[in-house]
Amino acid sequence: MVGILRLADIVAVGVCAVLAFWLREDVTEMPPHYLLAVVLGMVGIINACQLAGLYQFDAIARVRGQFGRVSLLWLGVILILIALAYLTKTSESFSRVWAITWFFLVDAALIINRVIAVGRVEKLRADGKLARRIAIIGAGMKAARLCRLIENNDPREVIVAGIFAPDEPGERGLDALTARIIEDKIDEAVIAIDDNDHALLQKIITVLGSVSVETRIAPDTIDLPLPILGVSHIGTIPLFDIHHRPHSLWSRITKRIEDLILGTLALVALSPLMALIAVAVKLTSSGPVLFRQQRLGFNNNAFTLFKFRSMSDHPDDSDTVPQAQRDDARITPVGRLIRRASLDELPQLFNVLRGEMSLVGPRPHALAHNREYGKMINGYLGRHRVKPGITGWAQVNGLRGETDTPEKMRLRVEHDLYYIDHWSLWLDIKILAQTLVFGFFHRNAY
Repeated sequence: MVGILRLADIVAVGVCAVLAFWLREDVTEMPPHYLLAVVLGMVGIINACQLAGLYQFDAIARVRGQFGRVSLLWLGVILILIALAYLTKTSESFSRVWAITWFFLVDAALIINRVIAVGRVEKLRADGKLARRIAIIGAGMKAARLCRLIENNDPREVIVAGIFAPDEPGERGLDALTARIIEDKIDEAVIAIDDNDHALLQKIITVLGSVSVETRIAPDTIDLPLPILGVSHIGTIPLFDIHHRPHSLWSRITKRIEDLILGTLALVALSPLMALIAVAVKLTSSGPVLFRQQRLGFNNNAFTLFKFRSMSDHPDDSDTVPQAQRDDARITPVGRLIRRASLDELPQLFNVLRGEMSLVGPRPHALAHNREYGKMINGYLGRHRVKPGITGWAQVNGLRGETDTPEKMRLRVEHDLYYIDHWSLWLDIKILAQTLVFGFFHRNAY
């Protein structure tokens, strides 16, 4: 399926180029420099999709998130080709109508390819042809727990082909298992025995080493809700990965450059508006223009967050910090307007440039709310593994405003943790674009 999709993308770029040229010139034979651009487009899109993970089976199998990402990737490829044409002083030799037509035709074709791929995957799943057949090797409670956990998954994804006792002969022993593997009726074998029984474990591994099958060992912690992210090694010792550092060194550098460039541009562009808001706040109510409050940032380090003051009275950071509610009497007339449009958050651009926040990340909460929800919601404090943001994945998905129930906060935390685990530059750009288009006004902003 992955190889077919790659081939379909390459064909789409070439066919659409010829079609666009025919629509423009009424012939299909393109000049050599057009052909070179098409070849570069083919190489560019398949490499971009590969780097973005769009050729991984899990990505192919789900529609959500594919269309926007593949369109952005193709736009990036086209922009690179335009830059190359400009640098080589060949841009005038290309038809702009052809280039624009080619872009939109390929964009549509890439999306259609993925619609077809998702439909094909769903058909194969419905027919049970993609289900992995798992053999469990073991006996007792550990094997039974593993069987129960596997059977709780979607049967279109995984099927328990049987439990085989490693020290018994007959239809449920190792000989029967190897025979079924040879008949291609088993895809994976999972060993679920006492980790201390080294002799039995070595025997099983030796037997399975003579046949072609994926072999894995289930840990004693198999029934614990641990977020296993993968397996790594320290020397020759295999270890389960529970948490990854969210950003590598280069990812942190990339994100900081993003914050400095876009944050500076935003501050320059919005400074006249910020000056007007500051004057309006000062003239219409007593008190300072800026509201300052201690929040927790990266690695639980405290920092002072800036906002335009929107309330006539602000409580100190005590054991209880009442959240703003609809028709809250504390909110000033100007405050109501700027809160509704989320303009009270604009001074946090200074926090971004100071390195205390990012443009995109989990929203920082009051210290009292951290204490309250940190005890209540599992994984809540994991939000502080990255810098907090002015906007975030939770906010563009509608999780804004008052969190008057634990469930609302739990959903916000789930989205924040998803963002941390799946961060990419493209995801930041997507969130910023959604914030610009949809994010300023929201029914929960009051």
